[in-house]
Amino acid sequence: MLHQALNRFGNKLVRRPTLEEPVAEDDPRRRLSTLDLVTLGVGSTVGVGVHVLVGEVAGSQAGPSIVICFLVAGLSSMLAGLCYAEISTWVPYSGSAYLYSYVNVGELWAFITGWNFILSYVAGTAIVIQAGTLAFDILLGNQNSHTLHESIAQQVPRVLVEHPNFFVVSLVYFLIELQTLRFSQSFLVTKVITLVKLLVLGFVIISGFIKGDLHNWKLTEEDFLKAGFNDTSTSGHMGSGGFVPFGFEGILRGAAACFYAFIGFDIIVTRVEEAQNPQRSIPMGIVISLFMCFFLYFSVAAALTLMVPYYQLQRGSTLPEAFLHIGWAPAFYVIAFGFLCSLLANVLGFMVPIRHMIYKMAQDDFLFPALDRIQTGTYTPLMANVIFGIIAPIMAFFFGLIDLLDLSSIGMLLTHSLVATCVLILRYKPERKNGGTEAEVLEEDGFAAEELTLQGLIFPLSPIPTPLSGRVVYVCSSLLVLLIILLCLVLTQWPVLLSGYPVWISVVVLLLVLIAGITGVIWRQPQSPLHFKVPALPLLPLLSIFVNVYLMMQMTGGTWARFGVWMLIGFAIYLAYGIQYSILFFEDIHTPSRPFSSYLWARCLSFKK
Repeated sequence: MLHQALNRFGNKLVRRPTLEEPVAEDDPRRRLSTLDLVTLGVGSTVGVGVHVLVGEVAGSQAGPSIVICFLVAGLSSMLAGLCYAEISTWVPYSGSAYLYSYVNVGELWAFITGWNFILSYVAGTAIVIQAGTLAFDILLGNQNSHTLHESIAQQVPRVLVEHPNFFVVSLVYFLIELQTLRFSQSFLVTKVITLVKLLVLGFVIISGFIKGDLHNWKLTEEDFLKAGFNDTSTSGHMGSGGFVPFGFEGILRGAAACFYAFIGFDIIVTRVEEAQNPQRSIPMGIVISLFMCFFLYFSVAAALTLMVPYYQLQRGSTLPEAFLHIGWAPAFYVIAFGFLCSLLANVLGFMVPIRHMIYKMAQDDFLFPALDRIQTGTYTPLMANVIFGIIAPIMAFFFGLIDLLDLSSIGMLLTHSLVATCVLILRYKPERKNGGTEAEVLEEDGFAAEELTLQGLIFPLSPIPTPLSGRVVYVCSSLLVLLIILLCLVLTQWPVLLSGYPVWISVVVLLLVLIAGITGVIWRQPQSPLHFKVPALPLLPLLSIFVNVYLMMQMTGGTWARFGVWMLIGFAIYLAYGIQYSILFFEDIHTPSRPFSSYLWARCLSFKK
């Protein structure tokens, strides 16, 4: 009885829907070209992060080596982008990592993906609110903050004084939210705002080469003394100077925070059903947009650290303030204008996906049904707006900018790791015949007659994926993820490893041997033919998982504690409500063969359009 109960519970966790045929290639709704997709990707990815992130990370974590931080974060994002591109060819529906996880690894991982997606974008919106505070202070010459600070400092708690512009930015935030209730986001406006952002950042890059000083990448203690930092206790936070003032650990911490700057490119896969020739335009759009974003971030970071010594980039420093440092006061207002454009674009770019994610999860009955209520006439998810409008300002109010950056990054890093795992499973997964269920496929392919042998693992008999080979890859992928997590945990103790301690080195060697062996087993299994494939499978998806997990390991204990609380809340909702009332629960009871999209995704996609 216990075994049967556990088996039923396990089957609930991996229930997967069946989708209908995607939109036809010649459908008139397919109107987005590769250039349109690149514009969407760059416009959604390049935002306020570049204005506040560079100063935040360079000033306290990485110094001039922030350019390496962006290189590492960009590598992680590019690997994830390739995985998104392949999986979009296998699941050619306008969705996200939530949909990909749902149809490939089951509803538990779909819930985890969606829940982390919400965390990343809510934290991202909170970052936008804090960036808006800085933007208004810049334009008003910090007068607003100083005036409010002096007038209310004696009457309110300290935390309220620390964020005096929060009230102003919250008002703007809700006004923009009200605008989105009446008008849909215009693609033409998106193009114009993206063009303005690119022109402004291009001006920053050119200015850095004109006014930059290479000596700012080679600062020494003498420079600190000349700047007036003659006390060791006050200059310790500036590191040791040079190009890598905070050491290798600073680069890793900075890379984990810089990952936030690349969040947003996945908006491209939400337009799969609107893309012309998606088999080509989706991969091209993702790769080109990520490369452009990396080039912009890398160049802006180099320009800023060349123009301003990194120790002068205190927390809260932004790109416009760098032009006051070099004496270009008129340029200060030009960059501030670009800052506001980025602010507006990010507010719109974050709010729309998060509302749709809450709405979809509520329609799946993973979240409470009240969250899928829409406002009559505008088709805007009303309760999702209310909940989102409460959580984001609260997070902006109580958490610091670095804390929010880490929260946003950790959620998306986990999501990208799940997508890379899905690619591993999908490439070796047998195709379902005639839209049948997995049980029917197993019966048709004679799964019961297949036997697992050591020779069969290395030299499979079938040239195409079979249920047995798919199950082998599924198990091996799960083991690999576990071994990679253990390897990353051990590698976080790299000072001990460098000291040559034999026990730790033996553990690393053992883990590497196991990972190599299991990877070899996966590599020998037959693959499914696809229009676009991640090259060097299974190495690149595994490398993506490794980089993502290792960056997650760089987060502070406080970030993991906040993330743990968020996940505990999510699991409580899922176990108390979602697992019992999800849409697949009722499909299993009433119409198990009914295509999932005929009931749900058609409604979601029509709502989105």
